[in-house]
Amino acid sequence: MYEFLAGFALSFSLILAIGAQNAFVLKQGIKREHVFIVCLLCALSDALLILAGVFGFGYFVSQNPLVLKFALWGGFLFLFAYGIRSLWSAYKHENALIVDNNTPNNLLKTILLTLSFTWLNPHVYLDTMVLIGSVSLKYDSNFAFALGAISASFVFFFTLGYAARVLTPLFKQAKSWKILDTIVGIIMLILAFALIKF
Repeated sequence: MYEFLAGFALSFSLILAIGAQNAFVLKQGIKREHVFIVCLLCALSDALLILAGVFGFGYFVSQNPLVLKFALWGGFLFLFAYGIRSLWSAYKHENALIVDNNTPNNLLKTILLTLSFTWLNPHVYLDTMVLIGSVSLKYDSNFAFALGAISASFVFFFTLGYAARVLTPLFKQAKSWKILDTIVGIIMLILAFALIKF
């Protein structure tokens, strides 16, 4: 039980940091678009990465600077492009994202975006595979630690996705979406440039 709680606490504290993936989940929750699928994909992706980290891959990544460098630059390009896109949307479109819009994003497009925010984000690898993977070595039961870390991911993403609905009245105004797009764009650009300074 101790290992489970330790894994849960570490994973939850790492996920709490504001990032592009969390901003995307929040946005989908407010829009009520494919929320279950988005939350499930984020949590399952975390689960796979945590298992890989806890059971050995974290060591491989930490010992290969080229792999880390490739991940960092790939993440920079993705975050930079999406940040510019969000800022352009905030500037150019009056009603780009209305909560009760009858033309939601295609499910396939949403799935691809969700996977991109997860798998092209170097911080996900550093947090789950390297950090959680290395910390797990301190505990007698790697499995219990990993299970705790995975549980934290599921709790966080589903809470974020569905709790976002309480903000729906605010985001029925186009101006609110402009502000959100601007904030998301700025966060993504900051994260993008932070990656190449890592």
